[in-house]
Amino acid sequence: MKVLAIDTSNYALGIALTQQDTILGEYITNMKINHSVRVMPAIEQLLKDCDTVAADLDKIVVAKGPGSYTGVRIGVTIAKTLAWTLNIPLSGVSSLEALAASGRYFDGLISPLFDARRGQLYTGLYQYKNDRLESILEDTNILNTDWAEQLNGYNEKVLFLGSDIELHREPLTEILENKAVFSPVQLNNPRPGELAFLGMERPNEDIHSFVPNYLRLAEAEAKWLEKHGK
Repeated sequence: MKVLAIDTSNYALGIALTQQDTILGEYITNMKINHSVRVMPAIEQLLKDCDTVAADLDKIVVAKGPGSYTGVRIGVTIAKTLAWTLNIPLSGVSSLEALAASGRYFDGLISPLFDARRGQLYTGLYQYKNDRLESILEDTNILNTDWAEQLNGYNEKVLFLGSDIELHREPLTEILENKAVFSPVQLNNPRPGELAFLGMERPNEDIHSFVPNYLRLAEAEAKWLEKHGK
């Protein structure tokens, strides 16, 4: 089975091509440049470099959020279009789960995070058990201090992953003290190869009804609903 994985949910743009238990190729950049302009050329170049054409693909896997509203929409839209055009299955995977997969060799809990502004995080709690990544707490949008207090109750070391960890290091450390472990920069970008393997055996989505998981409304939408009493 050849799987194409797409992650445009945050600043890092990731594309991977896998076949069975082999990563044939990965493309990762971490730049504040419009993903809508770069993602299709990146896919085309990766397939070309791996001597693969679109008709060879058996499945599409996409990071479905949370993250950048625009970024998540771009990835999901392209994934749905490709899956529908090629008539192949599509599976979605949490963007946080894909990031958490980089903590494979950490002996403890794993908390991937993306900044959600105003002291808030998009995060979840994961742990590897028997070489399988398991969800301990569902993905959520929460204040960093509230999240640290919640994690403090586990009395285990927690690995924080993500390029935004420096924005939240101080409050997390104040509460968790030496239980807070922060990943080196090499692990802070999600690996699209991990995304591909996570989604390989996931149930197939209904392509037409599949939507991103934003975890919260965009600020403009929330204000509109508040203004109109909804």
